[in-house]
This record gives sequence, structure tokens and C-alpha cells, in this order.
Amino acid sequence: MATTTSKELCWTSADLELFPEGDWKRYEIVDGELLVTRAPHLGHQDSAGLTYARLLLWSEDTMLGKPFLAPGVVFSDMDDVIPDVVWVQQERLPNIVDESGHFTEAPDLVIEVLSAGTMNERRDREIKLRLYSLKGVKEYWILNWRLKQIEIYRRENAQLQLQATLLETDALMSPLLPGFACLVSRCF
Repeated sequence: MATTTSKELCWTSADLELFPEGDWKRYEIVDGELLVTRAPHLGHQDSAGLTYARLLLWSEDTMLGKPFLAPGVVFSDMDDVIPDVVWVQQERLPNIVDESGHFTEAPDLVIEVLSAGTMNERRDREIKLRLYSLKGVKEYWILNWRLKQIEIYRRENAQLQLQATLLETDALMSPLLPGFACLVSRCF
């Protein structure tokens, strides 16, 4: 992951329009800092897809909300990210998506799948955790496909706090998703 080297340089959403499409990199901005990652490992993509599929099946049965794979979430010109998976309550959905098809407010649930490397882990465990906490995300899951575990952060005292680290044989459940349950191993 590359980041800007000067605090004086502030990147904005408009700058992202200048980058080439189809170069297999993900460009995100958090607090004006440019974050660049390469195309993720197949294991990363598999975990994101499996988790999305579990949420989709449950959402279709309950009609309580809808998951999305790698959507644009534009909180502001200086906070423009692409989480791996999000889930949004049905009644909120029409009010938090702009004409470009990007979320402009916090999804209820955000899921990031860890990529290898210290900088990538710092991005998801510190930089994005802080952003999602400040912007009002209710729940944040960090999936570690290599270790086959999920860290669950929930909003407590106006910020996201680590509530549990689930292992392969644990059941993944959430108060946001009534009746949703699956073995952690089914996400990997």
C-alpha cells in the first residue's frame, strides 16, 4: 500500500477521477491521505464473496436490508473508500445513495477482509476503523482469511469497540441481523 508522503498534500474525490480505470488497483482517500492497494489475493476475494452470499441469502429471506460488494462510500471529498462488503437496512437505503450509486452516509455494517502486509493491516485495523467509527457505522467486521477468524466491532459509547474475535467453529451472529447465524468457517 502506498500513501502520500506529505501532510501538506490533501487528496480529494476529484483526484480519483484522474487515475486510470482497469489498472487493478484500489484507490481510497481517508482524511485526505491517498491509500493504494493492488488487486487482492484470491483467498481475500473468496472470503468477501462467501460473506456477501451469506448476507444476501439472509437478506432475501428477511427483507430487512441488502448487502453490497465493494461499493463506493463517499463520506466527504476527503473520505472516499471502497469497503469489501457492506450491509444496509432496507428503510435507510433510498436516502443514503447518491445519483452516482455511491453511499453518502455510513452503512449499518462494514466488512473488510485483511490483505497481507503491515500497511494493509494498519489501514483496516486503525485508519478505516477510526473513519467508520467517526462516521457512525454500527458494526464493523474484520475477516482474516489466513487465520480463519473474524473480529467483531460494535458501536459502544459513540465509537466502535472490539466485542469478540470469532474462530472457525464459532457462530457469527449480530444484533443488527436478527436471526442471522452461520459458522465462521462458512466465510472462508
